[in-house]
Amino acid sequence: MKSLRCCIAALSILAGAAALPASAQVDTKAPPRVAGAKTVPVETTTVHSPAIEGNLEGESPDRNVMVVLPYGYAAHPDRRYPVVYALHGYSIGAKQWTREIHVPETIENAFAAGVRDMIVVFPDSKTIYGGSMYSSSATTGDFERFISHDLIAYIDAHYRTIADRRSRGLVGHSMGGYGATRIAMRHPDVFGAVYMMSPCCLSPRSVNNAPDADTMAKVAAVKNPGDAENLPFFAKAMLATAAAWSPDPKKAPLYLDLPVKDGKADETVLAKWTANAPLAFADQYIGNMRRYKAIAIDVGDQDGLKADAEKLHDLWTRYGIANSFEIYPVTHTSDVAIRFQEKVMPFFNRNLEF
Repeated sequence: MKSLRCCIAALSILAGAAALPASAQVDTKAPPRVAGAKTVPVETTTVHSPAIEGNLEGESPDRNVMVVLPYGYAAHPDRRYPVVYALHGYSIGAKQWTREIHVPETIENAFAAGVRDMIVVFPDSKTIYGGSMYSSSATTGDFERFISHDLIAYIDAHYRTIADRRSRGLVGHSMGGYGATRIAMRHPDVFGAVYMMSPCCLSPRSVNNAPDADTMAKVAAVKNPGDAENLPFFAKAMLATAAAWSPDPKKAPLYLDLPVKDGKADETVLAKWTANAPLAFADQYIGNMRRYKAIAIDVGDQDGLKADAEKLHDLWTRYGIANSFEIYPVTHTSDVAIRFQEKVMPFFNRNLEF
């Protein structure tokens, strides 16, 4: 059987922990407490998303969302705030990601260090295979619209927000960085500033690099969604990507097409996966990206996603779109909490309208 990787290189660091079980907690450095940091209110709520209703995979349209409010939110009932929407990576949900970035402590520290009051929202987009890719699919549901429309409508209706794109920020890490990239390109009418932390899955992949026969055999053996529960990381990631990017409403019970059929590459499926790679479609959205007040990308120097992140930075730079790009000395996940506190929060403090 011909060996194929079919985009697996793009999936290998989706959660920054490819060697770990899909539910493993990643150890990350916690920043030291900033003097004067005050405990902020944290609420959990459920947001119903019409965009996710009726999906073939059975994903719930009722999504868990964590909302971190400023310290003085209750004491100032006439005050409105900018909002930052923060997207988690593959194989983890919002609850696990907030632990990995040490929320709410990192947000409390940022406020104590001078970041102005804002609301930070953490929606959960984990699916049966570990992640929605923040994409639009009949199989998983339209998670792109969930983030860009349904979630924002709910937050604006239930919290005292400044309901203006110039006062909305979007950030994500890994798969969430991919989501931030994709959604920012396609929805400049919704957000005013965007920060991509180690974004995954930016580049189209060829069939010439790829998974071992054992991984392919495990994927091929999945006959219903429940069979995927204990799959290794790579195999499960392939199913998540197929569900998001190559849905097939006629192919029950998985409702997806894999990029390999009878041991050979399926070029039609690969074309669909390529069509969802930001480096393949970025040129179509240059006008949209010019609307952002600020764009930032960062990635660790020991992160396998570094090359593609730099390519995205270079692409926008060639078009004259200002975007900051930083390679810093860590792995995919080790300093993500420190970055969130010391880079992401100050970035939105500078670039959102208060």
